[in-house]
Amino acid sequence: MPDPADPTQPPPPSSPEPELRTTSTSTGLPSNVAAAIACIPLIGGIIFYILEKRDSFARFYAMQSIIFSCTWLLFNIVWLLVWLLFNIVSAGANAVVGAIPGMGGILVFFWAIIAVLVHLVFLLVMIIANLAFLVVTIIAIVKAFTGVRWDIPYVGPIARRQVEGAGG
Repeated sequence: MPDPADPTQPPPPSSPEPELRTTSTSTGLPSNVAAAIACIPLIGGIIFYILEKRDSFARFYAMQSIIFSCTWLLFNIVWLLVWLLFNIVSAGANAVVGAIPGMGGILVFFWAIIAVLVHLVFLLVMIIANLAFLVVTIIAIVKAFTGVRWDIPYVGPIARRQVEGAGG
């Protein structure tokens, strides 16, 4: 048995590198490059899902990008509508409370403080959600470029069923 501390022994063989998919695609790009570009939110996914007909790896990432981007877009629209509804209710409450004689001014002041705090919470949640979206998108791009099929939680299985159901 060779001595592990013996410097004259050759180093053990390194583990093999992950195999990159290099099959030619309908777009003429290597599979991993096509999949990474398909991860560009919404636009990249739509373009590569339409153009790529043979490579299931790139089509999977394109469909995953489309679903994830639509979910993000829907979240932002709903969040904007909730924020708008809060502003409308807040303005109405401000008008009603401000009309109370004697203490209306004090109540409006306190309502303004509450409204500012709620707006800060809205802003913080929006920033965190968009940063999370960005991080997941970057992870997907890196995984696609290295040739690893990575499912975004909840989105990946849906994308896989869509691609497999389309005969891809």
